[in-house]
Amino acid sequence: MKFYEYMAKDVLRRHGIPIPPGRLATTPEEAEAAAREIGPVAVKAQVLVGGRGKAGGIKLAETPEEARRAAEAILGMDLKGYIVEKVYCEGKLDIDKELYLGITVDAGAKRPLVIASASGGMDIEEVPEKAIVRMHVPVPWGLSPYMGRQLARRLGLTGSLAGQFADILMRLWTVFRSYDAELVEINPLAIVGERIIAADARLNVDDDALYRHPDLPRVSEATELEKKVRELGLAFVQLDGDIGIMANGAGINMATLDAVKHFGGEPMNFLDAGGGSAAEPTAQALELLVEKGPKAILINIFGGITRCDEVAKAIIRVKEEKGIPMPLVVRLVGTNEEQGRAMLREHGIEAFRSMAEAARKVVELARGGANG
Repeated sequence: MKFYEYMAKDVLRRHGIPIPPGRLATTPEEAEAAAREIGPVAVKAQVLVGGRGKAGGIKLAETPEEARRAAEAILGMDLKGYIVEKVYCEGKLDIDKELYLGITVDAGAKRPLVIASASGGMDIEEVPEKAIVRMHVPVPWGLSPYMGRQLARRLGLTGSLAGQFADILMRLWTVFRSYDAELVEINPLAIVGERIIAADARLNVDDDALYRHPDLPRVSEATELEKKVRELGLAFVQLDGDIGIMANGAGINMATLDAVKHFGGEPMNFLDAGGGSAAEPTAQALELLVEKGPKAILINIFGGITRCDEVAKAIIRVKEEKGIPMPLVVRLVGTNEEQGRAMLREHGIEAFRSMAEAARKVVELARGGANG
């Protein structure tokens, strides 16, 4: 379970990790009031995805009026499939240097892993491997203060800054253990003059350990589209691409995503119509895909329990009742295949038998190729 930034910040604050002053706002007026109280602020979208800054989800405001305008621009925006419903107005920092610090679980080594870098901030994913320091934590003894001092030296920190860094790491370790975390992360961990402050925070708690934390708020990271599709009893995951995907089964879904990527496309989603899905929920799921507005849609069905004619009925219903304005590519193989293909053909939709051919075609159409 992922925490929103403001929730993670509250946890860090309660464990003695320095954070800037901040207030949560759900309206532009509340953001304006927060800036009047705090001063210059960063207005930050509260969504459960990274990359907010590059996507326009973080704006700086020197005055309360600027904070209100920033909140007006951010609230309601679609940020990687998530609609922004609240912003966190946080005191603006004059940052001299950005570090990265995180603790996660190394599944291969079966031990906690501390990750740190002297090059933190927005482009942490692009930091070269040689600039990242990793340190496993021995399970029987846990993290020791000397390990924090050692890590500080490896990042080039000295004097008071080294001491503060080591102290923050030990407190972060307490958070990691106390909350059964899968990940606790500060990026950037900001050097501001002679102080080190957590300018951002992430906290992911192991779902299987939530029963041990009944007082924790329960946060769902499903997008609105994911929630709607799951209400139909289908499995759905939002992705970042522009080609809508529907297939019947987790394995064939993954293979379809891989095939689309292989031919240069970017999948918009993972949608498992499941074995034996009837025409009604399949049609409703397709309608939601169409509403999302991908450049093209690929439906890949290998019919065993799922009947190809039922899938064809769903596609025809959506086309006739709602319309499908983007190119649609269908691959049908299996139970009642010929019947389903004939039904689609009557409505101007040609179904492929080869997944590779279908994937190649949908990528071509998404790029603006002729609709065949």
